[in-house]
Amino acid sequence: MNAPAASTRKKEPERVRRALLGCAAKIAVEQGLAGVTVHAVAQAAGVSKGGLFHHFANKQALVESMFEDMIARFDEGLDACLTGDDGAYGCFTRAYVRMVFDDPPETLDNPWSVALPVSLIADPALKRRWDAWLANRLAAHAATDRAPLLGVVRLAADGAWFDWLLARGERPAYFPQVRAQLLALAAARPA
Repeated sequence: MNAPAASTRKKEPERVRRALLGCAAKIAVEQGLAGVTVHAVAQAAGVSKGGLFHHFANKQALVESMFEDMIARFDEGLDACLTGDDGAYGCFTRAYVRMVFDDPPETLDNPWSVALPVSLIADPALKRRWDAWLANRLAAHAATDRAPLLGVVRLAADGAWFDWLLARGERPAYFPQVRAQLLALAAARPA
């Protein structure tokens, strides 16, 4: 007697975990964080609820993992932007501006550009995690990015990011000009 196909199929737990995180982020973008339910994510990823619970103990663990994954991806992008910078005044802020304004790949694998701010708005605990992450990054770049003007530049970038989010995916027409102005501010050391 032949074994059923499901029992002979090679298990790929990391692929399943990534699919669950990607589906959770996609749902967060489309429906807000409240739409990220165990049922919805499991269904979107094509796994059972038991399969989801194998990777995440509960919805909160799923949401926190999704958020940590998005921060890790944002962090990787920042590091990539930093490698192309000279490391002088404002290098972290310039990388931050580039991450906000430059088009991320249009794939389910990289939904941070919308899902990350949605998460920050919806969950104060996630906002505190973001604040801690940002404080750690700024501490690491204290020699180059502690000037108050650079804080204003990052806040302006955040405002543009949220404006883009509210525009439902339509990149505002002012983006190229504001990006250039913010990058220039982050490059010019005040006298």
